Amino acid sequence: MKLVLATRNRGKVREIGEMLREAKSRMPGRKDQRNLELLSLFDYPEAPAVIEDGMTYEENAIKKAATIAQHTGHLTLADDSGLEVDALDGAPGVHSARYAGENASDAERIAKLLDALQEVADEQRTARFKCAVAIATPVRQTKVVVGVCEGRIIRNPRGVQGFGYDPVFVPVGYDKTFAELGKTVKNRISHRAKALTIAIERLFDG
Repeated sequence: MKLVLATRNRGKVREIGEMLREAKSRMPGRKDQRNLELLSLFDYPEAPAVIEDGMTYEENAIKKAATIAQHTGHLTLADDSGLEVDALDGAPGVHSARYAGENASDAERIAKLLDALQEVADEQRTARFKCAVAIATPVRQTKVVVGVCEGRIIRNPRGVQGFGYDPVFVPVGYDKTFAELGKTVKNRISHRAKALTIAIERLFDG
């Protein structure tokens, strides 16, 4: 069975792939699980670009999954995620990836976020990551699922693992950022991990 990850973000491809492989190892050895072949948009360079113009993470995830499933003819998993900062009224939210401009780097997005929070007290820098995951076939999509991870934004980036806003996000119950905790912990507690856990169960349950 082929599963296409509807992304060109190498960090997401690596992270989702690791989570899927870990989930498979914990499940009974059904044939469709053992033979799952993971692909991504790097395998389909001609795939159409999907404009993420939805008002919610769910809308964007469903749109990406449905569009890529129709193009490839294979089961497709898509996600949309973002960082919501309370002191910024929920921004950057669904615009997290484009917060500092369409082609901005992770460092530029983080710099803009920290600048916007410069005058905000530490106890008011609460935030959360949200992730919506949708799985689609060429003719229909499953119900989208959402995962949330609460935390706070620190004043200076720490750590070199992960991607996106990971170096400035400290999840509740920890004193290290996602970029310091590493993939083993992050792949267990993150917003994406929570949403993928539910989605994977539905995927392997048919």
